[in-house]
Amino acid sequence: MAEKKANEIFKEFKEHSIAEFFKKNKQMLGYAGLVRSLVTVVHEYVTNSLDACEEAGILPEISVSITPSGENRYIVGVGDNGPGIPKKFIGKALATILAGTKFHRYIQQRGQQGIGAAGCTLFSQMTTGKPVNVSSFTKDGESYSCSISIDTMENKPIITDLKSLDNGEGKTGTIITAEFAEVKYENSDHGVYEYLKRTALANPHAQIKFRDPEGKEFTFVRSSDVIPEMPKQTLPHPLGLSIMDILDFAKKSDEKNISAFLMASFSRVSSGKVKELKELAKGVDFEKKPRELSWSDAEELVKAFKQIKWLSPDSSVIRPIGADRIKLAVRSILNPEYMHVIERKPQVFKGGIPFVVEAAIAYGGSSGKKVGTEEYTGSILRFANRVPLLFDTGSCAITQAVRNIQWKRYGIDIDNQPVSVLVNISSVYVPYSGVGKEAIAQEDEIIEEIKLAVQEAARNIQHYMHGIKQVNVEKNKYKTIMRYVSQLSKDLSGLTGMDKVTIEKKLEELVSEHYPKVNEENKQEEQNEEKFEIIESSSDSTDEE
Repeated sequence: MAEKKANEIFKEFKEHSIAEFFKKNKQMLGYAGLVRSLVTVVHEYVTNSLDACEEAGILPEISVSITPSGENRYIVGVGDNGPGIPKKFIGKALATILAGTKFHRYIQQRGQQGIGAAGCTLFSQMTTGKPVNVSSFTKDGESYSCSISIDTMENKPIITDLKSLDNGEGKTGTIITAEFAEVKYENSDHGVYEYLKRTALANPHAQIKFRDPEGKEFTFVRSSDVIPEMPKQTLPHPLGLSIMDILDFAKKSDEKNISAFLMASFSRVSSGKVKELKELAKGVDFEKKPRELSWSDAEELVKAFKQIKWLSPDSSVIRPIGADRIKLAVRSILNPEYMHVIERKPQVFKGGIPFVVEAAIAYGGSSGKKVGTEEYTGSILRFANRVPLLFDTGSCAITQAVRNIQWKRYGIDIDNQPVSVLVNISSVYVPYSGVGKEAIAQEDEIIEEIKLAVQEAARNIQHYMHGIKQVNVEKNKYKTIMRYVSQLSKDLSGLTGMDKVTIEKKLEELVSEHYPKVNEENKQEEQNEEKFEIIESSSDSTDEE
């Protein structure tokens, strides 16, 4: 084989746009599998609507419709009452990959990469060849509609059919309609309905209307009229910063010296902390300009950061679901016999990013997954910034942390009992393992914090599980003894001449006195059966009418 010169080899060297890259790697955006692809589309549009409404101080009203247009082909419509999109930004918002209001800010939001909505436009274009249709209404009086597609070679928007609209009602919001092929609607734990249901439960201030492909309409009614307080924009925390992080921030700084740079660029750095740093990082000249900071300077600062006792990140910059809302969600979905919820204090992972972990363990009711007539296995419900994660379970830090816990220490058999473990991570920047945002990267700090939260909840559940075990032991004894009561009553009646029914009743009362917990549980079951019978009867009579 003849040798080739470098210039010959590099004839094929080309620069590609990010849009062109994702066109060839759509699975990285979450478009892998028919069902998942449809959920991804709805997820991207709905999270954008929720973020926009909350930032504008508007109680979200979101409508979602899915209409069949062929085999594995649907028209998806998503509308909201948000602030709308100014005309000059519509192309970048919906048809420019890595453009948006979120990626560059340290503030908690559901979306964060500037890929989601543009990714939907790209996916529609790839599978149907059609543009996305948009109508938007703003308070500034801009009311218009247009069609949008992407020039994938240049990662630029193509806007056509731009028209002004009449907005006599003065409404605000955005309506997006797009057609998608290579997708499928399915009623399952991984489908659109389940996604919207869990979204509504984690966001009780939002009202979501949904029309499925069969024309059935569902409304997830708002249960709170309080808009969650907007999280504050924050700065990275010194703990977790890498050498490269510090150098990148230093290059952008206009501060006069390193002391001022540290206080202006990172949270929890005061003049007192700078004095401590000077004592620890003696090789660093704190009076030189930030842009003169060297690799060895930054390395010394990182070492010094780790030796100082810092205040935890400001919790006001993070908005978790909240213990009360989690309890409401778990009761609505699972109706468990018992549950416990934990909310941890803010922590930090690489890059100085603050995060909060919430965890709940539910036992009984509809917890876990039914795998047989009376057999169950545990389930893990994953959330990030109040958004349900339905896919990529195995590669997620939440799954990893939960599976690594020694459950038997807490009296829980997660593989064979009706147990559900809910975990939500809230952060100004969630480290997803892929741009599809369905799994959280397995960062050591995050896994450890999840384990601590779940173990804390498990310790509380342990007492309840011990009580269940004791009741089960007593139940077995109770049943064993009660099997002999009838025969014993008959024998005593024959010996004494007393009435058998009277003797049997007395013996049952005597056994029940020795096993009060079992007796109480039996009474409760009887009451539940009576209630159920009343509901059934009432339902039947209504049907007859």
